[in-house]
Amino acid sequence: MSNAAAVPHTHAQSRSAFALADAASLVGRVFLSAIFVISGVSKIAAPAATIGYIESAGLPLAPIGFALAVIVEILGGLALIAGYRTRLVAAGLAGFTLATALAFHGNVADQNQFIHFFKNIAMVGGLLQVAAFGAGRFSLDARR
Repeated sequence: MSNAAAVPHTHAQSRSAFALADAASLVGRVFLSAIFVISGVSKIAAPAATIGYIESAGLPLAPIGFALAVIVEILGGLALIAGYRTRLVAAGLAGFTLATALAFHGNVADQNQFIHFFKNIAMVGGLLQVAAFGAGRFSLDARR
């Protein structure tokens, strides 16, 4: 019986594994960021509807919340794609995403809200992975 862990890896295999990890890190950041950038742009396209939705959730100062959400989503999403201050940005987006799950999708008795709540929780998990392990080689952070 073979023990794969005991098989030595060649230098080429290690380079290949690191290259794959770096590419996966970049693609993962792009995929995680897409929802933030798209959501931020869609908020700009319909500010009154977004402010009304924030008000319907019972949150105070909806216009300020709207502006902050747009800034966090667009700038945070773009920074994550670029790999700029990635750990900090990912942690901030994780906090923002958890807060939106609790504020807007807390009614888990409603199946739609249940799905959105746990989608947000899954996103928080992915963002925490980025916060823990960083952006990888294909990032602005790697150039510092």
